[in-house]
Amino acid sequence: MSPIANGTATPAGAPPRAAEALPASEAIAYLEQYGRGDGLSLAELMDSRKNGGLTYNDFLMLPGKIDFPASEVSLQTRVTRNILLNAPFLSSPMDTVTEDRMAIAIALHGGLGIIHHNCSPEEQAAMVRKVKKFENGFIPEPLCLGPDGVVGDVLRVKEKFGFCGVPITANGKIGGKLLGIVTGRDVQFRAESTPLTEVMTKDIVTGDAGLSLEQANTILRDSKKGKLPIIDKEGNLVSLVARSDLLKNQNYPLASKVPSSKQLYCGAAIGTRPGDRDRLKLLVEAGLDVVVLDSSQGNSIFQIEFVKWIKQTFPKLDVIGGNVVTREQAAQLIAAGVDGLRIGMGSGSICITQEVMAVGRPQGTAVNAVSEFASRFGVPTIADGGISNIGHIAKALSLGANAVMMGGMLAGTTESPGEYFYHEGKRVKLYRGMGSIEAMEHTAGGAKAGTAANNAATARYFSETDTVKVAQGVSGDVQDKGSVNKFVPYLYTGLQHSLQDSGIRSVVALQEGARDGTVRFELRTASAQIEGGVHGLNSYTKRLFA
Repeated sequence: MSPIANGTATPAGAPPRAAEALPASEAIAYLEQYGRGDGLSLAELMDSRKNGGLTYNDFLMLPGKIDFPASEVSLQTRVTRNILLNAPFLSSPMDTVTEDRMAIAIALHGGLGIIHHNCSPEEQAAMVRKVKKFENGFIPEPLCLGPDGVVGDVLRVKEKFGFCGVPITANGKIGGKLLGIVTGRDVQFRAESTPLTEVMTKDIVTGDAGLSLEQANTILRDSKKGKLPIIDKEGNLVSLVARSDLLKNQNYPLASKVPSSKQLYCGAAIGTRPGDRDRLKLLVEAGLDVVVLDSSQGNSIFQIEFVKWIKQTFPKLDVIGGNVVTREQAAQLIAAGVDGLRIGMGSGSICITQEVMAVGRPQGTAVNAVSEFASRFGVPTIADGGISNIGHIAKALSLGANAVMMGGMLAGTTESPGEYFYHEGKRVKLYRGMGSIEAMEHTAGGAKAGTAANNAATARYFSETDTVKVAQGVSGDVQDKGSVNKFVPYLYTGLQHSLQDSGIRSVVALQEGARDGTVRFELRTASAQIEGGVHGLNSYTKRLFA
């Protein structure tokens, strides 16, 4: 390492200091000739023999040159071999973080929601189905009713699925001859027994099979209709396009969607026990795009064999394995066929694995080691745990993670499961680790506590057969953060500014710069960490966004 890399004044090979100052015009040329010396390369920073295991707070990225606006920074990232997101944000599969509302909201803002499995397989599949039906391009299998239906049938559709624009076909199914369409206005103030043939709209604007989605949206816009049925030459219904989806495209331009169907991406977590095979079949039928194998320690024969079974049974389904913190763990799952890896063990805000089990790894070191190894095989990684601010997200990405998974950061939002209550004068929501006793005692459908087939938390920690449950997490509460619809855009914009300060235009460029040494780092002492935070004030108000 050159002397300047250690912070001394003159780099190795540089001419002796001149008696008189060099001309100011030569400053840039001097730096280019004798090498960039400030800070550490990523390899030097992550030298565990010298620096030990590092967390996100233990280092900083050094600033770069800004010659572009923050709005130009691209946060696109690949979270599995086949899934590209517009934002590197995933919600954690915890029963106090992600159900269908959270999964929809975070997908609309470019991320990916992973629905928890501390519920029955049917409940989890229903949540996946709600996410997949929330937004579509062409709806290939719209719900239809027949001419013998009544207004009550439409009202029940609205109650169950949240919409009431229903095509009426001769056989009550897709592929039947289109007779009309029923909308919300058609059934207002009508008795439930009123036949649909009396209220349906028969003068319908339609599109011809084979037109593009852009052409269909143009017809919708110009016709001012809510639904556009697509029919073949014989007048049979083949698909449907909805105006509400057109509005969603306009309001949520970053939404993460499956390219072919234009439906929102949706993920779900499952365990690795035999019963989870049946659960996964239900999830795939509901339209699942990616499954997360949810285990506190991913290097197990249960997960390795499960990955192989999934890739044989559902070859088009992406699989994220984990959790892992070492290259040895990662190698086993990569060889088994995973499409992505989840990194973290004991680093979450409600996790006590490192304290209780004496097993784990500082998250910064874990993310760097696993990501560097996995990248050699084209496997993206997700940093799971230890994220409590925008800076942590930027650091995780700089260490090689393709995205971050957030639990505590998203808990307490309007879209997280649970009800608000007041604790010590603050409006809060419950937040608990999946390794907490409370999560382990929760069962689906009222089954006996600890039943392996009905409890995700016990299976996640390999403790479903234990008489005594040993907690690896805690239960608490977090303050109300408001809606994800405001909070996630704050994270997105803040991350753009973070990369701009580093002189970086994209997540891909950040990782390439870290690998080739152009992105530089600095270790932080305990005093430096204090200096970098709020200090020296009698009191202050910390408002993160407006």
